[in-house]
Amino acid sequence: MIPHEVVGLIVDGATPIRAWREHLSLTQDEVAKRMGISQPAFAQQETVAKPRRTTREKIAAAFGITANQLEL
Repeated sequence: MIPHEVVGLIVDGATPIRAWREHLSLTQDEVAKRMGISQPAFAQQETVAKPRRTTREKIAAAFGITANQLEL
C-alpha cells in the first residue's frame, strides 16, 4: 500500500524515494546514516527515478517499507 500523500508528491514531480522520505519526515542525512553512506551519496540516489533493485532494497529497509513500495 502506498499512502495518498506519497502518490501526491510523486504526481507533483518527486521521485518515489524522495516522496517516501518526505512522507516519513526524514532528512537525507538520517536516511544516509541508516544506510551507512554519506548524505551526498544518498542525495544522488534520491534523484534516480528507477534505482537498481539492490539499491531499492537498501533504501526500503532504511525506510521500514518493502522495495515494491518504491516502484511506481
